[in-house]
Amino acid sequence: MPKQTWLLALLALGACGGPSDPADESDPALDPQSAVTAEQGIEPQLVATDPAGSPTTGRFEMGEHYLRLSPTQPTSSNPDQVEVCEVFWYGCPHCNELDPLLEQWQEQKPDYVNFLRVPAVWNPTLQLHARAFYTAEALGKGAEMHTEFFREIHERRNALDTEPKLQEFFGRFGVDAAAFKSAFDSFAVQAKLQRADELSRRYRIDGV
Repeated sequence: MPKQTWLLALLALGACGGPSDPADESDPALDPQSAVTAEQGIEPQLVATDPAGSPTTGRFEMGEHYLRLSPTQPTSSNPDQVEVCEVFWYGCPHCNELDPLLEQWQEQKPDYVNFLRVPAVWNPTLQLHARAFYTAEALGKGAEMHTEFFREIHERRNALDTEPKLQEFFGRFGVDAAAFKSAFDSFAVQAKLQRADELSRRYRIDGV
């Protein structure tokens, strides 16, 4: 797998917190709590370093606006691509605010950039929403439903925090109960959840 030295700092403010040390493989359990630790006056930033390790613009400084992973982590993209990865949670208000900016950025990003979304999974609620994200992908509804998850939670105040609520929500997009259940409990979705957990630990994700 290719290795890149680029890093996406989605929120410089560490908005919705996760485990204190997600990269520690000896940690027997994930933190059961999710805390919001937003700082005021800091706007979301999309930040990367170039392959030589220098910032792409003088506006950003390593240690303040972004971090470089050491050792460099493998990616799932082709060797000639730069992988940009967003770790998010549908219930995070800052992820909700960032989503329209990311959608706009995707339309303008260079062809050599491969953008991936990875849901956070460090507590049961996040795991449920992550399973819903991968279920939508498995059913071919990912692009159609992604923004609607945010709207349902943040605008309509439906937390989507139980399987029956999710089943009803999927039904609005033409997914019957049997198809939802089959995808929701599938081995493929479970494997992607495990992959998301592994990536979050390797990338030392402690907030979204």
